[in-house]
Amino acid sequence: MPAVGLLEVELHFSGARSLKDKRMVLRSIKDRLRRLNVALAETAHHDLHQRARLAIVSVATTRDAVDRSLATALDEIERRDPGAVTTTDVEWLA
Repeated sequence: MPAVGLLEVELHFSGARSLKDKRMVLRSIKDRLRRLNVALAETAHHDLHQRARLAIVSVATTRDAVDRSLATALDEIERRDPGAVTTTDVEWLA
């Protein structure tokens, strides 16, 4: 049975002065994460220029593979924007 993991990441962009600034950073993060073969979407704080929440989903045949995939995604976000991640939450859907 396949494993499905959901990683929710709350982000804070202290340098963003407008929604346009926030969108530029998010676009860069999303482009990098899509290369990791995960699905993602911005799920909250659409109208706030310094906050965002991303939902990242990975599907694989084992939980270990999903866990590695989500950990790699989180590492990529932290590498791109050190200190931007404020909270994370992992949920197992299957």
